[in-house]
Order: sequence, then structure tokens, then C-alpha cells
Amino acid sequence: MNTIKDIDLNLLVYLDVLLRERNVTRAAAQLNITQPAMSNGLKRLRNLLNDPILVRTSEGMVPTQRALDMQESLRTVLYSVEEMIQPVREFEAATSDRVFRIMASDYAASTLMPRLLEALDEQAPNVSLDIMTPSDISFHDVENGKVDLAINRFEKLPQSFHQKVLWQDDFSCLIHKDHPLLKNYTLDEYLKAQHVWVSKTGFGVGVGMDPHDVQKLGWVDEALDQLECRRHIKVFTRNYHVAMYLARQGLVATLPTRAASLYEGDEFLVMKEPPFTIPGLTLTMIWSPLLQHDAGHRWFRQIVADTAATEA
Repeated sequence: MNTIKDIDLNLLVYLDVLLRERNVTRAAAQLNITQPAMSNGLKRLRNLLNDPILVRTSEGMVPTQRALDMQESLRTVLYSVEEMIQPVREFEAATSDRVFRIMASDYAASTLMPRLLEALDEQAPNVSLDIMTPSDISFHDVENGKVDLAINRFEKLPQSFHQKVLWQDDFSCLIHKDHPLLKNYTLDEYLKAQHVWVSKTGFGVGVGMDPHDVQKLGWVDEALDQLECRRHIKVFTRNYHVAMYLARQGLVATLPTRAASLYEGDEFLVMKEPPFTIPGLTLTMIWSPLLQHDAGHRWFRQIVADTAATEA
């Protein structure tokens, strides 16, 4: 039984040309080798396959049935090898129809994606995005390159990931214009109001939230805890747009400023700086080392970074 290590792969090239030309002299000319060298190659092929390969008839050289059965598979194998050894092609954004998969928190999707889509429409109109939530994937999916980018606020990351900070953000409050809090905007009055809470990362929280578990509540409530204060959370949500809508219904929404700014022009809402200090957040994009040198991925990372920079 023949194995791949027993085969001179050049013989497969000879066989492909011989089956197309059905003539030793013409096959030799196609490969720029001598006719005796091609004849020797045919002899070696016959020994390897234990088959005549080409049989001389009154109408010229005719392939055997085994040779004909091999022809299509042989061409497929050689084409695959040719593709594999070609130089890496540059990514042609204007004509590409590649789908880029992004894990994005609700915050990132709300603030970054609209501008990113505008940039893609200009530079790569046929490129598509598949935007997934943090609960759809795991770090393992990112590490294996199943997701092109993950964009979120990350506390701890495996060292294997590549990463780039997209921007820093602070916090603002969205408050209905008729809310009594605006008449006496102090920390005490802020704490008395009813609030809507939004997941700090967008990740799912299992069976639900415990209002008394401050560490899981995130930035705003951790900052209040440092002051030995606690706010009255009426609604827990994982969606920033829900929080902003509920602010129109009278709840106080304390959100990253870039998210709150989406509703800055709303006639019913007022955006104000919180009456206490909240540490800022960092939005970061991460990707697998498996994708670091991919030409299309390099282009996509750059357009995401450029879009974020215009938003800064």
C-alpha cells in the first residue's frame, strides 16, 4: 500500500498534464522539461499505480479507466495545494463580502455600532456584521477565533488575547424634566429617588439580581457603598435603551455618558453630572492571536479603532 511519504508529489503534476494532453511530448513542453524526463515520469507513475495510465491506440494515447477515475480528484488536490502556497492576499474592502462577528455589550452596540456601520457603508458596502451579546459566547470562543472581536468593559483578561483600548467614559444621570430631584439636586435627594439599574457589562446574571450584593451591582453602587450610601433600585435591566426609556417614565438612570448622550436631545429628559464621584470605565476590544496577522482582520480592527477615535 502506497502512503504519501512514498510519493514524489511532482509525479502528480506530471499525471495531471499527461491526462490533459494525452501526449508525452506535449506534456513535457507544458512543464518545460525534456521528453525523456516526462517518459521517465510516466514509467514511475505506472510502477506506483500498477496501471498503464496511458495506452497507445490507433487514435493516439488513451487514458485507462483508473486514470480517468483519478482525474477529477487529482485536479482538486493540485488546485488546493496551489491555493495553499499562494502569497497572502491583501484584503480588498471595496469588494469583500466577508461577515465579521462581534461580541458587543449593549453599551458598546448602542454607542459605537451606528458610526461603525456608516464607515463600513463608505469603505466596504458588502461587508456584514454579526453582533452577538456577551451571553452568546465565552472567552474560549474568542480565543479560538470563532468571534472576530469582543468589545466590552473587561476586568480580567487571559494573557493570550490581543487588546486595544477604544475609549474612556464617565457617568451621567438621565432625569425626567419634571422630576422633583431637579429642584434640589443633592446626594440625599438622589438616594430617595427611584432608580433603574443596568448591567455593568451586559453579561447575563443567572437567576437574577440581589439588591444587597453591592459588588455585583457594579460601578454606581460600588461608588455609593464607599460613601456608605445605597440608592433605591426599582427596576433591573440588561439593556441601556430600556433604562433610557424608563427615565422618561420617571426613574433616574445613571449611565455611561456616551450612552446617556444618545438621549441628550430628548425633550423630556435632562442630562446631569451625578451628585457624587463615580470612577470612569474603559471600553476595550480584544481578539484572538489566531487572527492577529489576517489581512481582513487587521483592516477591520483599524476601522473599529478609527471609528472609536472619531467618537472620543
